Amino acid sequence: MSLAKKTARVTPTVAVEPRSRFREGRSGRFRKVTFVKRLSFMVSKLLPFRPVGVGMKTKVFLLGIILAMSALVSGCTPVLQAGLPDPQLTARDKEMMALAEPDEWRIPDVRNKIQYQTGEKPGTIIIDTNANYLYYVLPHGEAIQYRIASGAEYMGWTGRAEVGAMKEWPTWMPTASIMERWPQFQVYIQHGPLQGQWDNPLGARALYLFQGNHDTLIRIHGTNEPELIGQHVSSGCIRMRNMDAIDLYSRVRVGTPVMVI
Repeated sequence: MSLAKKTARVTPTVAVEPRSRFREGRSGRFRKVTFVKRLSFMVSKLLPFRPVGVGMKTKVFLLGIILAMSALVSGCTPVLQAGLPDPQLTARDKEMMALAEPDEWRIPDVRNKIQYQTGEKPGTIIIDTNANYLYYVLPHGEAIQYRIASGAEYMGWTGRAEVGAMKEWPTWMPTASIMERWPQFQVYIQHGPLQGQWDNPLGARALYLFQGNHDTLIRIHGTNEPELIGQHVSSGCIRMRNMDAIDLYSRVRVGTPVMVI
């Protein structure tokens, strides 16, 4: 799960209203992003203004390169259908997504149907944390491929589990281990969980992974940092683009088997 952007949201003495803080962050040309590995390290990223219609050929060319590189990284997996359509959104989805940061729409989000040979039965979720892809297994040797971000090297988790719970626009509460590693998050003990909305680290959807009756504390969820998809940056959970998380959520149910490799 993402810890970014949360340190500015809550302080030990003052409860900060999320929307006003977000608007303040948008007022300038720079946006601060806090990375999980070093919460104290703040970096400013320039979001340059580009005139409409300028450099369109360059953008198309760069998008082609991105898609080509994705194919190479995934082992040149044969693509049966590129760019699957976006899932159907609820009224709340539309409301929240309209408030999302520009990166949500500026960065291409492509999910593909591919040929994928596996011994796992259709309906299984397979997560390759090395290549940072999630596969939803379909019949006839096919799968839907999603790009993800996974745990940092020292926080990666592998194994088998199943979806034990599912939530739309879930709340977020730092785990005990997170608060131990980063004491500034202990403020949430008094503040309570972060409301489920557009700037929540869990994004639009969350699948909670269980082993039997035991909660692994691993989640497959959306993100408020789409620019980090494809990297090993999370504190152990599996991040997806919000549209991808909504799409996957619509295909699974409680009890869906999950294999993390």
